[in-house]
Amino acid sequence: MVGPFIFWDHMGPHLFPPGQGIDVRPHPHINLATVTFLFEGEIVHRDSLGSDQAIRPGDLNWMTAGRGIAHSERTGADRRKAGSAVHGIQSWVALPVALEESAPSFQHVPGALLPEIGRPGVRLRIIAGAAYGETSPVTITSPTFYVEARMDAGAELALPEEYAERAAYVVEGAIECDGARIDVATMAVAHTGAEAILRAIQPSRVMLLGGAPLGPRHIWWNFVSSSEARIEQAKRDWKEGHYPTIPGDDVERIPLPEE
Repeated sequence: MVGPFIFWDHMGPHLFPPGQGIDVRPHPHINLATVTFLFEGEIVHRDSLGSDQAIRPGDLNWMTAGRGIAHSERTGADRRKAGSAVHGIQSWVALPVALEESAPSFQHVPGALLPEIGRPGVRLRIIAGAAYGETSPVTITSPTFYVEARMDAGAELALPEEYAERAAYVVEGAIECDGARIDVATMAVAHTGAEAILRAIQPSRVMLLGGAPLGPRHIWWNFVSSSEARIEQAKRDWKEGHYPTIPGDDVERIPLPEE
């Protein structure tokens, strides 16, 4: 984990031909929040709260599972017909123990409402939490920062020093830190208290993330919890059909893995 971040999925870049797209069928989560941020394309999010939201580049989609939620992620009908690209990050953040069983909720923040900061050779978008003197409007549950940095070749940027756990993930381009080269699909984790200055070797897109440590968590399939017993209960609940269905997407679902 890096702060509350426990899972990191770099999607794409991928181009779907006409007639194809993403079809992540209904599936459950507990005790975490899913955080989806796209660079290209569109994903339609639906959940058991009744949310029906298209996620587009630059938007923040933050779904808090709490005591339990089901959702699906699909390519919309129009984009599926025409064919489209998809590229983005979905991450999961663990919830503090006291909030693991909170009521599920959903937040969507259009990209136009996320703070942007310009520095020499660097353009920052504050996706969640607080960093570089700005704060995202999304409600978070523990000290967190999540930032998109677009860096020109030769530009430098220091990771925020106020957080105990910090990392940088290269989406596009290449950077270096403390003499080490960091290429695409690589996450560099900074030592606590150490100065970490990133320098772009070429034009780069880098995700900056971290926050306060939350303590150990268990992860199994789509379930994250401080309690292994709670994960076992979530398995039984999904297998036995105890989760609420998703309005508009209640015909199929992903079965519980047997292993």
